[in-house]
Amino acid sequence: MKVINASIAPKKTLKVLSRLEVNRLKSVSDDGIYELFKRCAFAVLNCGNTSDDVFESQRDYKAFDIDIVPMDRGIILKLQNAPASAFVDGEIIYGIREHLFTVLRDILYINEEVSTHPRFDLDSSEGITNAVFHILRNAQVLAPSSDPNLIICWGGHSIGRVEYDYTKEVGYELGLRGLDIGTGCGPGAMKGPMKGATIAHAKQHRKEGRYVGITEPGIIAAEAPNPIVNELVILPDIEKRLEAFVRLAHGIIVFPGGVGTAEEILYLLGILLHPNNRDIPFPVVFTGPKDSADYFKQINEFIEVTLGEEAQKLYTIIIDDPAEVARYMRRATHEVRDFRKKTNDAFFFNWALTIESSFQHPFKPTHENMAKLNLSADQPAHQLAADLRRAFSGIVAGNVKEDGILAVREHGPYELRGDKNILEPLSNLLQAMVDQHRMKLPGTTYKPCFKLCV
Repeated sequence: MKVINASIAPKKTLKVLSRLEVNRLKSVSDDGIYELFKRCAFAVLNCGNTSDDVFESQRDYKAFDIDIVPMDRGIILKLQNAPASAFVDGEIIYGIREHLFTVLRDILYINEEVSTHPRFDLDSSEGITNAVFHILRNAQVLAPSSDPNLIICWGGHSIGRVEYDYTKEVGYELGLRGLDIGTGCGPGAMKGPMKGATIAHAKQHRKEGRYVGITEPGIIAAEAPNPIVNELVILPDIEKRLEAFVRLAHGIIVFPGGVGTAEEILYLLGILLHPNNRDIPFPVVFTGPKDSADYFKQINEFIEVTLGEEAQKLYTIIIDDPAEVARYMRRATHEVRDFRKKTNDAFFFNWALTIESSFQHPFKPTHENMAKLNLSADQPAHQLAADLRRAFSGIVAGNVKEDGILAVREHGPYELRGDKNILEPLSNLLQAMVDQHRMKLPGTTYKPCFKLCV
C-alpha cells in the first residue's frame, strides 16, 4: 500500500495561535496523550480504507509517524508514511487537513480544560452535561443564530449498497428542504445522508450547508471521519458522544445498522422514556429501503417485548419513502422550534432533556461489568434501556475496539445474564444481525464476542 511523507499547515482550525498556545500544543508530544493523538490522526488519514480490522490497519501502517513542529506563526504537522489515499497529486485533501487539526484541538482541550479542570464536576449529571456543552462550543458546532434544522442520522458503517444508496436519497430529500445533517461521521449510513444533502444544497444554492460529525477516540479507528464533514468534534467517550447527539439534534433518523445502531436506539429511547421528557417534542424516524423492512420489524418487536408499547410510541417507521421521511422531519422541526420558543429553551442545545447519570458515566466493558448488567424486566423501562444499551456497547467493543477485542481473546466471550424473556429476544436480534452480516463486512467470518446465560 502506498504511503507519503508531507508537512501540513492549518488552513482554518488552529490557524492563528499565540506562542503560549503553540507551546501547549507542542507539549502533546511530551505526555501520554500523544499516542491518542497519533492513533486518531492515522484514522483520519486512512479514511478511504473500508476495512474495520484495527489490527490489519496497524500492520499496514506500522511505520506511520506524526510530529508537531512549533513555529512563531503557528504549527506544522510533519507526517511520515501517511496513507497516500489522503492526498491528491501530492496535496492533502482539504477536509482531511482540517480533520487532522480538529483532532489536535479537541484532544488538547479535553485533556487540559475539561478532564482536569475543577470547574467540571464529571461525577455529577449536571457537570457532565456542562462539559459536553463546553466541548461543543469550543469546537464551534453550536449555531445560536440558526432555526432548528439539524437532523442526526444513525446507522451502520458496513451496510450493503442498496441501503447505502437509500441513505443518500433520504439525505438528498432532507437537503432540498433546507435541513442540515449530523452523523457519527464514518462511512456507510453516516456518509450517505451527507453525500445526498451536498447535491441538494447545491441545487438550492445553499452555500452554508452543515455536515456535523461527532465521534470519540475509542471508535474513530473503525469509523474514521469522512471528508464531507465540515464540522467535526471529538468527545472523550461514547456516553458524552451520545449525549452530544441528542442535545444537538432537532430530530433523529435511524437507518439499518448493527449493534452500534441498536446501542444508539436504546440510549435514545431510554432518555425519552424518562417521565420528565414525555412532553418534549423529539421526532424519531426508523427508515430503510423495502429490503430492510424485516430488519425494522425485528427491532420493533424487540423493543415491544423489552421496553413495551410506550417505547414504540416514541418513533415512526417509514419504509422506502425518502421524500416522506424528509417531509415528516420538516414538519416536526417546526414543532420543535415552537416548543423551544414557548419554553425559552435554546435552539442550538437541548437543555430541557433530563439525562440520568446511568446514561452519562462511561461504561467500561470488562467481563465483570458485563456479567453484572441487570437485564431484568423488574425495573422501570428507562433503567432497563440503560443496561441494554451498556450490553450493546460491550458487544461493539468486543467487535471493533482494540481493548475489547484483546479482552475477549484473552478471557473468552462476554457473559450476559438476565430474564429469559429479555435474553431470548436479545439472542434472536443479535443472531439476525450476524446472519445479515451486520456485525462485520460481508464475506468475513464473525465469531461472537458474547454468550447469553439465562
